[in-house]
Amino acid sequence: MVHFLHPGHTPRNIVPPDAQKDALGCCVVQEEASPYTLVNICLNVLIANLEKLCSERPDGTLCLPEHWSFPQEVAERFLRVMTWQGKLTDRTASIFRGNQMKLKLVNIQKAKISTAAFIKAFCRHKLIELNATAVHADLPVPDIISGLCSNRWIQQNLQCLLLDSTSIPQNSRLLFFSQLTGLRILSVFNVCFHTEDLANVSQLPRLESLDISNTLVTDISALLTCKDRLKSLTMHYLKCLAMTKSQILAVIRELKCLLHLDISDHRQLKSDLAFHLLQQKDILPNVVSLDISGGNCITDEAVELFIRLRPAMQFVGLLATDAGSSDFFTTKQGLRVAGGASMSQISEALSRYRNRSCFVKEALHRLFTETFSMEVTMPAILKLVAIGMRNHPLDLRVQFTASACALNLTRQGLAKGMPVRLLSEVTCLLFKALKNFPHYQQLQKNCLLSLTNSRILVDVPFDRFDAAKFVMRWLCKHENPKMQTMAVSVTSILALQLSPEQTAQLEELFMAVKELLAIVKQKTTENLDDVTFLFTLKALWNLTDGSPAACKHFIENQGLQIFIQVLETFSESAIQSKVLGLLHATIQNWPSSSCKMTALVTYRSFKTFFPLLGNFSQPEVQLWALWAMYHVCSKNPSKYCKMLVEEEGLQLLCDIQEHSEATPKAQQIAASILDDFRMHFMNYQRPTLCQMPF
Repeated sequence: MVHFLHPGHTPRNIVPPDAQKDALGCCVVQEEASPYTLVNICLNVLIANLEKLCSERPDGTLCLPEHWSFPQEVAERFLRVMTWQGKLTDRTASIFRGNQMKLKLVNIQKAKISTAAFIKAFCRHKLIELNATAVHADLPVPDIISGLCSNRWIQQNLQCLLLDSTSIPQNSRLLFFSQLTGLRILSVFNVCFHTEDLANVSQLPRLESLDISNTLVTDISALLTCKDRLKSLTMHYLKCLAMTKSQILAVIRELKCLLHLDISDHRQLKSDLAFHLLQQKDILPNVVSLDISGGNCITDEAVELFIRLRPAMQFVGLLATDAGSSDFFTTKQGLRVAGGASMSQISEALSRYRNRSCFVKEALHRLFTETFSMEVTMPAILKLVAIGMRNHPLDLRVQFTASACALNLTRQGLAKGMPVRLLSEVTCLLFKALKNFPHYQQLQKNCLLSLTNSRILVDVPFDRFDAAKFVMRWLCKHENPKMQTMAVSVTSILALQLSPEQTAQLEELFMAVKELLAIVKQKTTENLDDVTFLFTLKALWNLTDGSPAACKHFIENQGLQIFIQVLETFSESAIQSKVLGLLHATIQNWPSSSCKMTALVTYRSFKTFFPLLGNFSQPEVQLWALWAMYHVCSKNPSKYCKMLVEEEGLQLLCDIQEHSEATPKAQQIAASILDDFRMHFMNYQRPTLCQMPF
């Protein structure tokens, strides 16, 4: 399960994406592995330094330098990146007031700006598309419409308006879309949009595409007004619809221009509208896309017959239904299926329904089952999982199921075929989920399991300080032995990746050191030198290396006494080398330079040893520091003898040789280190160091 815990085990043979079989996967690998475009790099730098580069108006808003000018495409991308990064505010939106930029496509989704800022910044431009999905309540739908209608050019030429999940004040009743006569595409998904509003919208002279999903519409009869021009109708989860099935079908039958119809529903509602639609032979003659996901009583036979009578069909949505497993859906040329019967259907579902949490959950559940024994890297699927996590951060079931899918897609050697940037995004999303659901234990387990992946833990960029805090808290939960082993092993690696300053800032450090020492004591009492024991010793070593705070906690929790007990209990060199010969009689008999210990020991600096070298009142501490330095100097003299010189440690060794309170053993080891230095640096001149003869 955890490859790096068992380095002797070879990973499974991993098959990378085949361009012919998985073109999308290869495309994702190429995209994620490629460097960012120069334009995006420049825009990121500009956004990061916006306060420095702009001047400030009297009202406190920002203004670009007058001589700057942006091409339209760059200006629109600039706005998208600002919005994506959450940097679009009343203060920053004002840079779009001037003449330096001309916008046609404006994306401000999820932005927190006021009505006044929106009108001043964007309503003077000649907009043909506005995406205001899920903007903050400070910018409600009536104000958006009013602002757009303040510009006569926009009234006549705005073609696309997306208002999904945008707020409407309680005292607002009718939404006056009728002035936007140029509208071709309108989406009011998850908006307080009523039947009266639908009647108003249906009169728009150019309307071709309408999404009224999850609204308060009770009657869709008004659609008959635009029956000769409506090409796409989406009414997913129209929960307030008060019409009978025959009345609904009668309206749909009149929409003869429809190319796309979405009547998908939540499976729990058990709607059989789609079942009755499939029985109609004289309906939707030109349809190429039909979405009936979540419908009740839907069978392969009924769907197949419907499609055979409409051979131009290119898509059908069957997720959360009983249909989709027939060979017809895999052999029909040019037909895409969003469902749960195969990886291709699941992939289509995750892509199509990325903004619908109910279907994202369903698709992820199917994906988990399909990938349980996955042996092929699937970066395109992992990216879709990441999109689902990013789009639904507060949906526990989405986050939990996605974390399990991510584990299946990256476990053991599968992660080696994934781009680092994609793995980084998934890991960061996992930690975001932890913060949103701090008490959901199974989600925490999945996150911990992901960190046991050596590829992620070593190669992938993520916030290791946050990760260390999480793992240390988990370590102290006294979970089952397997989870404890994982927490200890991850701690041992993360400890090496933190600076001493970061280690000292960890609030969990004291409890973590205490818990690690408790594990050592328990294993020693049981005379059990298993993998958990070895990783615990390694974790303690790495935590205390260069960290006075960790060393202090180690001493305060009887670490010295516990380690003496370890040395008295175990004679294996692998254990003794990790304990580093603590103390008393053991250190006196520690091996010489002919020591056969092969454990890889690395130190970032000797400076943390220097205070210990001058501790003549506790000779065992001094001996430990001396032997640690001697061990690495004799094994890797080119690195560590040079470090002694650069950090000015030779004088301390000379002082030990000449100090009256130094033990003979301490003087002997100090002399041995100096001998190693002389042997490897005969040409090094440092006359102030004990007048050493060279």
